[in-house]
Amino acid sequence: MTYQPPYTLTSDIVSLVAAIAEQVGRLSLLPEQGLDLRLRRINRIRTVTGSLAIEGNTLSEEQITALLEGKTVLAPPRELQEARNALLVYEHLSSWGGSNETDLLAAHRLLMTGLLDHPGQYRASGVGVMAGDKVLHMAPPANRVPVLMRQLFGWLGSTREHPLIASSVFHYEFEFIHPFADGNGRMGRLWQTLLLSRWQPALAWLPVESLIHQRQAAYYQALNDSTAATDCAPFIQFMLTCIRQALDGLTPQDTRQVTPQVEAVLAVMRGEMTRHEIQIALGLADRENFRKVYLLPALATGLVEMTLPDKPNSRNQRYRLTVLGHQRQKMEPRTP
Repeated sequence: MTYQPPYTLTSDIVSLVAAIAEQVGRLSLLPEQGLDLRLRRINRIRTVTGSLAIEGNTLSEEQITALLEGKTVLAPPRELQEARNALLVYEHLSSWGGSNETDLLAAHRLLMTGLLDHPGQYRASGVGVMAGDKVLHMAPPANRVPVLMRQLFGWLGSTREHPLIASSVFHYEFEFIHPFADGNGRMGRLWQTLLLSRWQPALAWLPVESLIHQRQAAYYQALNDSTAATDCAPFIQFMLTCIRQALDGLTPQDTRQVTPQVEAVLAVMRGEMTRHEIQIALGLADRENFRKVYLLPALATGLVEMTLPDKPNSRNQRYRLTVLGHQRQKMEPRTP
């Protein structure tokens, strides 16, 4: 009998699928999917930085960028190896088949070279997911992993579910099985991106990892809730919500009403900036006027985003251009 992962398609999940499909359709309104090489590079750096940060890697976007450019970066050797491997893996994304187990093992080999004794091989011992001294999840025994992975790939190759659903289910089941000694989180997220890119190529450049990092506690909670319910609907809904929010920064919006003040904000934005840095760059003295007339309208257009959207008042909050913001800044350079 063919394996059938346990999941329920709730009305919220169905609504998210419809909304995302509509957003993806609007991508066709942008030339060449709206992602030139520079913007693809920005999103890839955000993806790699976010995925590694979830696993405790401390390298910043600036350091990942420097590595990509072949520059010397001072950081712990293991973290540098993790970053180099991740950048290489994402470069090879288009060469792998999502339903091919051999390709998954090859991807893990690239991802974990120099980090594990036997990369590209399923684990030979038990493993658990820990939070300090607390065991959050005990994965199935090692001798069951090959069978479980064959069953999962068998389901993936035969399912008629929408790719948004199928990729989320695979991601959850993969994390539940935890087939490798290390690198399971990175591989699960990588493979969902691969599956989505086979549906819509532009999604290969969607920085979902960055959003998951910002919502890391909710990510693990969704995994735990799905395991407790023996139904991965909570995880599906979480992932679809992240995908939809990531697409908000890619899909066209009505920017005909962008004010001169918002255009001024776009003109001064460089990388990630604090609210104070933007205000100083604009030469404004009145903080409240800056917030109401410049910053909030810029956020509302979807051209500027917070780096910590779940913590709007955080002292570590920064602001940066979305992909659409980068496009508008490049097409219509202004001075404040």
